[in-house]
Amino acid sequence: MSRPPTLTLPSCARARRLVTARGEFAVHDARPDGTPAGTALLVPGFTGSKEDFIALLAPLAAAGFRVVAVDGRGQHESPGPRDETAYEQGELAQDVAAQARALGDGPVHLLGHSLGGLLTRAAVLRDPAPFRSLTVMSSGPAAIAASQQNRVRMLIDALGTLDMQAVWLAMRELDPPEAEDAATPPEIGAFLHQRWMNTVPQQLVATGRQMVSEPDRVAELAAVPLPKHVVSGTVDYAWPVPEMDAMAERLGARRTVVEGAEHSPNAERPAETAAALAEFWHSTD
Repeated sequence: MSRPPTLTLPSCARARRLVTARGEFAVHDARPDGTPAGTALLVPGFTGSKEDFIALLAPLAAAGFRVVAVDGRGQHESPGPRDETAYEQGELAQDVAAQARALGDGPVHLLGHSLGGLLTRAAVLRDPAPFRSLTVMSSGPAAIAASQQNRVRMLIDALGTLDMQAVWLAMRELDPPEAEDAATPPEIGAFLHQRWMNTVPQQLVATGRQMVSEPDRVAELAAVPLPKHVVSGTVDYAWPVPEMDAMAERLGARRTVVEGAEHSPNAERPAETAAALAEFWHSTD
């Protein structure tokens, strides 16, 4: 879960619905002045949403890029069925490809945060044609760390017996990383709760199972001829940073470690993260 520093969209962005061949998705669409240097599609992580990238929109637009952050199927403001099969990785990967094509700008720079890194990897492996590059942020080569696997399994079990409000209260008791605290502005705390309540529980169950069982597909991804970038903070509770270091080496990818950030560089150090992304995207031209 990322905790966005603000909920206010910059003047360069607007909230809208993206109509694709696989349904409609809620997005934040930011545009630069003049002709874009490229278009980027940002895919959020487990329990996340498009708001996790809100602090990246203005600096990336200022760097010349159109940037579109999306709520995936069943996340926050994007609808989804109450059927776990709708959230299988192959289905969500096809959604990512459809979103990229629906933007109408040709191949896009693709970024996935956390779970989104696994989904975007799957999309690229299925068909790299809609993409100009791939950035995986705070996402590793395979399943999440053992300690986090235990948390996710507990969540999956709870979702099978409790309603979303009861699970939310239980999660607060466990004090998960990046949960709101006394310093969290009330509007952000209210947003985190509302986002949780809006998320389809079957989406959480299906994607949670993916996070605890994902195989190592780095060799497959390394064979795809796209520019690649691995971004993380200096520490990460979901995937150990040394695993991401090794993954970047195996991929032949650019490696960025954002100082002062942990699992969510996009929200914790957005200026530095945006600068690293823009530099990478410009370098792929």
